[in-house]
Amino acid sequence: MLALTSASLSFNAPVAPVLASSRVADVSMFQGLRRSAPKAKTAKKAAPTPKGRAPPKRTTFLDVTGKPYKEVNTFIPAYDEIGVVPPIGRWDPLQIREQGPDRYRRFVEMEIKHGRMAMAAFLGVITTYSGMRWPGYLSTSENIKFSDIPGGAIASWAALPTSAWLQIVIFISALEVYCLKQDPEKAPGDVVPEGWFWARYPDGYEVWLGDGSTQTIGEEDLFLGKTWKLNAERNNGRAAMMGITGMVIHEALTGNPVFPIGESL
Repeated sequence: MLALTSASLSFNAPVAPVLASSRVADVSMFQGLRRSAPKAKTAKKAAPTPKGRAPPKRTTFLDVTGKPYKEVNTFIPAYDEIGVVPPIGRWDPLQIREQGPDRYRRFVEMEIKHGRMAMAAFLGVITTYSGMRWPGYLSTSENIKFSDIPGGAIASWAALPTSAWLQIVIFISALEVYCLKQDPEKAPGDVVPEGWFWARYPDGYEVWLGDGSTQTIGEEDLFLGKTWKLNAERNNGRAAMMGITGMVIHEALTGNPVFPIGESL
């Protein structure tokens, strides 16, 4: 009897764990296994600064407006600086502004400079093509008068002697390098030295009215304010760049820079 009891216990002993595990498996098949909640990640502590060394300083770049540089979406219209005007706003398909404030300022300076040169070139073609010329000789050695120079940009370039073009290049280079060099501490386009005859339209300047009184003009005033005038210069420069480019193309195709107006204005 004792032997049978011990035998039955030894036979039934391993059955309980198997039934328990199978029951757990069956329940978990319907309820799903519960996973423990993930442990929250702790922020890594910054490495201590070595003794004797100061922590690195963050560099604050300044925008062309003198304000702290901010990353912006170049495809969302915003009117927060000179040259960014309605209806287009900030149009920067090449994303030059996202390449950093230094490179962006360089392109702003070049746009202003090219706009001023284009305005002079456009008016030069209109003036000379209408028949207005300086009196006298352009070159006494080659017997060339100002009246002999054609009005078109390409034709006048071909009519000038090589020495005349060399003088023009040297003169403009001297202005670029010495006289009208851009100071990085000043606003883009402010290249005229102090003391020269140059209108900067500061905030709060006064104008004389017809009745003898004066009026103080603020920076944001329409037509007379500095902001409006700088925006007008930028837009006129852009239009002049398109204008002189069109004149060169028309003259190359038809021989007439003001096509289809006629051979003379």
